[in-house]
Formats: sequence, C-alpha cells, structure tokens
Amino acid sequence: MTEALRFIMGPEEPSHYDIFTHAAGPEGKLPLTSDMLMNLPSGDLFGMSQNVGMGWKPDRLLGKQILILSTQGGVRGEDGTPIALGYHTGHWEVGLLVKDAALEVSALGGVPFAAFVSDPCDGRSQGTTGMFDSLPYRNDAAIVYRRLIRSLPTRSGVIGVGTCDKGLPAMMIALAAMHDLPAIIVPGGVTLPPTVGEDAAKIQTIGARFANGQITLDEAADLGCRVCATPGGGCQFLGTAASAQVVAEALGMSLPHSALAPSGQPIWRDIARQSARAVQWMNASGMTMRDILTDASIENAMAVHAAFGGSTNLLLHIPAIAHAASCRIPDVADWTRMNKAVPRLVSVLPNGPEYHPTIRVFMAGGVPEVMLHLRKLGLLNLKVKTVAGESLANLLDWWEDSERRHEIRKRLQDTDGIDPDQVIMSPERASARGLTSTVTFPTGNLAPEGSVIKSTAIDPDVVGEDGFYRHIGQAKVFTSEKEAVKAIKLGQIKAGDIMVLIGRGPSGTGMEETYQLTSSLKHLPFGKHVTLLTDARFSGVSTGACIGHIGPEALAGGPIGKVQNGDWIEVCIDRNKLEGSIHFIGQGDERFSPETGAAILAARPLHQDLAADPKLPDDTRLWAALQAASGGTWRGSIYDVDRIVETLQAGMEALARSKQ
Repeated sequence: MTEALRFIMGPEEPSHYDIFTHAAGPEGKLPLTSDMLMNLPSGDLFGMSQNVGMGWKPDRLLGKQILILSTQGGVRGEDGTPIALGYHTGHWEVGLLVKDAALEVSALGGVPFAAFVSDPCDGRSQGTTGMFDSLPYRNDAAIVYRRLIRSLPTRSGVIGVGTCDKGLPAMMIALAAMHDLPAIIVPGGVTLPPTVGEDAAKIQTIGARFANGQITLDEAADLGCRVCATPGGGCQFLGTAASAQVVAEALGMSLPHSALAPSGQPIWRDIARQSARAVQWMNASGMTMRDILTDASIENAMAVHAAFGGSTNLLLHIPAIAHAASCRIPDVADWTRMNKAVPRLVSVLPNGPEYHPTIRVFMAGGVPEVMLHLRKLGLLNLKVKTVAGESLANLLDWWEDSERRHEIRKRLQDTDGIDPDQVIMSPERASARGLTSTVTFPTGNLAPEGSVIKSTAIDPDVVGEDGFYRHIGQAKVFTSEKEAVKAIKLGQIKAGDIMVLIGRGPSGTGMEETYQLTSSLKHLPFGKHVTLLTDARFSGVSTGACIGHIGPEALAGGPIGKVQNGDWIEVCIDRNKLEGSIHFIGQGDERFSPETGAAILAARPLHQDLAADPKLPDDTRLWAALQAASGGTWRGSIYDVDRIVETLQAGMEALARSKQ
C-alpha cells in the first residue's frame, strides 16, 4: 500500500464489513383507499412510501404538508458548537427556527418538510471575486426555491426562513411567485453588538484605518474578534439584511414585530412557532400570496423603507418582488414620490443621528411602531391583508395596546437606559433632530438614466444650511475597486477629490458591492470631503456622498465610462427636495455648461482601460445579459421571460437574415 493510500484509507475495520443486504421495513400500513389508488398520480403514492421510509408514522401521513425552506448554512452541534462553519452568522442559527416551525406543524397535525439553499455573505466577499456572484445569486436562488416548492406537489403551504442580503430577498421573490399558496416569511433576526467594541460595519475598515495609522495591529485583532457578539443573526446595522427583514414585514409577508428579533433568544424562536400557526390559519381560511401581495402592499413597503432609511439595495429587491407577485413594478418616479412624502423616523446605524444597533429598533417596537406613526400621517393603505390573518388596520390596533409592545419598550428603557421614542421618533421629533428623507436620484450628463444616493447619510458637516451638498472637484478615475482601495491606503486620495469607479456594473462585475471604498471614506478624517461616483452598487450600511447605480453603465456606453483623470465634475444634492445632478463641466482650465459637457462626452471614446473584469464568471455574464434584456437594474435585475424570449427570437431572426 502506498503512503497516500495508507493515509487516506486508514486502518482496517473488520466490523465495517458486517453489511446487511435487506431489512424488514417500517411497520404499519399506508392509509390508502381505493379512490387514492385509482386516481392519485404514482408520485403521490410513492411519496407516502418515502415518508415512512424516513421514519414518519404511517397513521400521520394524511396531515397538511407544509414545506419549510431556509437559508441554513454550516453544521451546528446540538450544543451550538461548530462542526462545519457557515458563510455567515445570519444563516448559522436558522436551523433552530426550522426545527421549531416543524415541531409546531407536527403538533397541529401537519407533515413538515424541510429543504435549504444556503447563501453567500457580502461582508465575506468584499474586495474579492466572490462579489461577482453576489447579486446574480439572488435570481438563481429564487429559481431553485421555486423549483423546490413545485417539486413537492403535495404541499399545502410554505414557510420561508431567511436573514441576509441575498438569501432573504431570494426567498421573498420565490414566495411572492406562489400566487395560489399560503406562504410566510420568518426573518432570521439580528446578532448583538459587543458590550465594548465596534459594530460589524465599522470593523470592515480595520485595514484602511491601520494603513492610515488610526489603530494598532493589536487593536484590530481584539476588535475583530469580538464584533459578532452572538453567533447568529444578521449584522447590527440597518444594511440590506435588516432592511429586507423590515420590508418582508411591511409587505405583510411576516408576522407583526418579527423583523430584527435577537437571534437565538426565546422571543425569536417563538416567531417560528407563531408562523407555523399562521400558515395553518391561512390554509383553513383560503388566504394565499395573491391576497397578501398587491400594488397597495408594495407601496406600504416602500413607505416603511423610507421611514426606516433602509438600504438602497432594496431598490433592486422590491421591484423584483413586485414582478414575481405580478404587481406593478415601481419606477424611479415612484421612489422619488414616496421619499418626498415619507419622513425618516428611525435613528439607527448607519444613518444616525444616534447610532443605535438594530436590536434597539426591535426593542423600540420595530416595524409596527413605525407604522403607527405612518398611519397617523395617512401614508399607509390600511385595508391590505397580512399573514397574521387580519387587515393592517386591525393589526395596528392590536399592536398599539398590546402587552408585547409596552413590555418590550419598557425593557429597552430599563436595561439600556434608552428612551424608545428616541430610537423610533414621532415625525415632529424627527424633524427637530434633523432627520431627512432617505434617497435621492440624481441625473445629469454623467447619469442620463439616473443614479442613487442615500442622501440622508451624507455627513451633516458638509451639507449647507440650505440643505444642499455641493462639490466641484477633479476626477480620479479607477477601473477596479482594488486600484481605488490601494489609492486610499497609499494616501493618493485627498479631501476635495471625486473618485470615479467605472466598469463595475452588471456587465463588468455583476454589479459588485463596493463597501470597501465607502466604509474607508466614512472612517477616515478626510473622507467626508470626497465624493464617489460608480456604476456599481453599495452596501446597505454605506454612508457619505456616494452615488451608485449610475446608468447607463460604463460598459453599455454610458458617459460615466468616458470620464478622464482631471475632468471637472459638479455634484449637487438637495437633501430637502430630494433632487440632484451630476455633471461633467470642465477639462483643464476650461469650464463649460452641462450641455456642452454632454456634447464633449458624446464625442469621446470610452476610457482606454475599461473592460469587463477578466475573472467575471460565465454564469454572471449570462445573468447580466438576461437582466439587461429584462430592463436592467432599474427594473430590479429581474428575469422577464417574455422580454428575454422576444429578444432572443429577434436576435435569431437577425442572424438568420445575415446568413442569407
């Protein structure tokens, strides 16, 4: 035996050769009837055999079958110790929710099934080629979830458990497409911040801060070790993960006060059991996703998103959910209208003004507490139905006087010394504290199709008394995030610069998330005096004068791809009116109007170094092409099958004509 075989095969174990070649099989009989044998498809009948083969009792086979889908990742021991790690804390503990939901389904006489599709971590893949798969993963996972649902033809309802940036949106998209099924989302909750230390957003800047002499090696090692203070749940800030949980509840897809619950704690686990009961109630009353997801519920979710100051990535996810639900897809005009009408009410990381972690938002009352304020302002459709079996109006009536509300809010005051009304504010208090609406959609000769900035998160120190952020500066152009980060670490970026990162949209990188840049700028002393422009997207925790989603993307011929080093660019954002512009206005010593700038850009070639990333996977190239044919990022990077088929047919016909 060779050394390799000896190491791999290990010592001989004679007892392993005592192999059985048949078994008696489960005891009992399938609860079959002659009608079943005559009329059911063979798959339904063989499914019963498989169910008892896995140990389910034959006399319990006829209960309602409920499929529990989750984003579970890793393998936990019974005591919680890691056997194999997951990609992130967000899916590490959700198996506990699956277990509790399944036990409740079983206790109610049902038959629970479980399947999972784990999800990636945007934090883990920041600055790596893993980011090229991040946004495309969402569509792929939604497809797999839908296939799993359809592959269990006997299911009577679906429970979807998800937590983080792409897994939870994928789950919502999948369940939204199940028009004729009862379905519910169980948010996976949040992790707690360390008693002493930093949150998971700031910790991602230790490299940039160390490079600029702000922290020592020992400090970086210590802070980095303690940041995820509990082992499960999404990050402690209102990024995409937390925003997606908020939106799921605002849509009526989740139970009241379920978003942002502390992972692993009893109140969090109880949500799974409550959700199992809710699916049974929906099933008995004939309520399905078609009843829950309507144009009105989409508008409610947009309003709540604005009131929270949620991640701009939900501009990609809410339209995709609407498309899956066969609802009207909101456009830029809808987002602008909503953000002008709805005040921001929540003081939370990363927006401030007080940087409360997400657990405090939950303790202050979470989504239903925000909705109480929006109801008073007349900004919600109260007739929409929810998975709680009640209209939103009845649900909010219950919440306002509930013991849960009063006890949870009191607990925040007693344990943390935090007034819940300072976390979730009244419109009057929010206005007095200077909270501004969430997002602005600047246009201009560099963004003719539009762009987006989380204008509420621009540092107040660089905003004028009139509410305007104004910056005229010279461009420093980068065609890769790695180059841009290196420039920051080497001190090549100064106050007053305008960083322009191009070729990082869908066609270049799968529309990577560039939090390395935005986080570095936030936590470096000169960063608030730098503007970032890109056709990529940002993390939900990004802050500052960072403008993304610039369209058309550079590789589609967008003018952003023609900017050269030294070009003069003017950025103007009105945080009060939520209006903005990005214009190329000069080169060298010459200054000109935006109209003249547009003409110069039209005549220019694209940047000489502009190209799709050489490591872009074919899977992502296919995703980019399909979502482009479907309307691109401003329609949510969806797969619109009718549009795709029409485009392919037109292309094939054109190719056929060219060969004649």
